[in-house]
Amino acid sequence: MCGRVIEPELVGTDEEHSETRIDPFGENPVIIPPRGPRRFNVAPTQDLLIIGGDPLRAMSARWWLVPSWHKGELRDWKATTFNARIEDAQNKPSFRNVWRRGRCLIPAGGYYEWTGEKGAKQPHAILPAGNENIVWFAGLASRWNDLLTCTILTRAASQDLAPMHPRMPVMLDLAEREAWLNGSDAVATLGQAPRVKHHQVARFGTRDDGPELIEPVTDDAI
Repeated sequence: MCGRVIEPELVGTDEEHSETRIDPFGENPVIIPPRGPRRFNVAPTQDLLIIGGDPLRAMSARWWLVPSWHKGELRDWKATTFNARIEDAQNKPSFRNVWRRGRCLIPAGGYYEWTGEKGAKQPHAILPAGNENIVWFAGLASRWNDLLTCTILTRAASQDLAPMHPRMPVMLDLAEREAWLNGSDAVATLGQAPRVKHHQVARFGTRDDGPELIEPVTDDAI
């Protein structure tokens, strides 16, 4: 499950930081179109940064996939398609048309999970733990009319993350990013060992935002 995403920390290409870039393969940085301030609480139906296409380019996509064949208004699409199970997405009507030609990478600065009882849920920030300050989610993108939409692929959670939720985003290492974009069918092993860390954070509202959301807190400060 992945229901709230932290935007990635982008790197400026000059002293004025008038242009930003992101580099999924350590070779050819992708230029990012102008964006607003970094967001720390991105919800489904809001835009996410995605990397896809040939050649690779950065795009914004609405986080809640709508298949191209959907008829009617956007509000008429009721299926919960902001996440997709990687084990069976290729056979699901909502995702099978873009299983190969709609693959993308979704860079993120992390995401959140909640534990505890309803009414007293405790948020946890899951953040990159390796040399990169970005985690790369496997995604699928679909163009519905003129709107680009996307979903984040999920898999069974790793041993470390399972106590928070039985599912987690498919987080790709360097080799896996290339395999995913190239259409590999060996998806069962993708994202098995994500390099992430996690800690409790203060409870926050649906509209709250800012870097303080990912600051760790102790039990007695919550």
